[in-house]
Amino acid sequence: MSAKPLDPASADSIATTVMAATKTRGLPPVEKWDPPFCGDLDMRIARDGTWVYLGTPIGRFELVKLFSSVLRKDGDKYFLVTPVEKVGITVDDAPFVAVDFTALEQGKEQILTFETQVGDISIASAANPIRIVRDPKTGEPSPYVHIRAGLEALIDRKSFYRLIDLGTHETHHQEQWFGVYSSGTFFPIIPSRELNEDSL
Repeated sequence: MSAKPLDPASADSIATTVMAATKTRGLPPVEKWDPPFCGDLDMRIARDGTWVYLGTPIGRFELVKLFSSVLRKDGDKYFLVTPVEKVGITVDDAPFVAVDFTALEQGKEQILTFETQVGDISIASAANPIRIVRDPKTGEPSPYVHIRAGLEALIDRKSFYRLIDLGTHETHHQEQWFGVYSSGTFFPIIPSRELNEDSL
């Protein structure tokens, strides 16, 4: 039996509760909060990172940033979590979009730092891996980078093309792969044998 949607005013109450509970800088400790599940909210994060509430995009960046700060993934589902309530939301793909990155150093010493559409920063590493999902029908890649606590960002197209420019060939699982280094870890993108101008 699916949960009933909450009253639309719940989004406002969540925002108020979060602001009251997070008066210090930094992300709220959502992993420590264990409130009761209160149902599903008519809120969705589109594949392009747009937050939609009651069918209308949320235009206030500050509000989107606030909601994103209390986003938690439990299993395969996403929730907004406060000290007093937990509500389910829909995520079309990944909850964040990596809209830019910086690259320091080169080769195995390279460090890639990604920024999301709401200002989160993540340094790609063994703890924050980059992964590629290939569409089984078209073979088109969708690249992701881990942001925090199981939450990922879809790397946008322009940033992915920049990543390709930084790529190199390395042996991975006894096979040659084309990929990128960050923080001493090699992240495979595509087998070298499949690489050609039309692959990416």
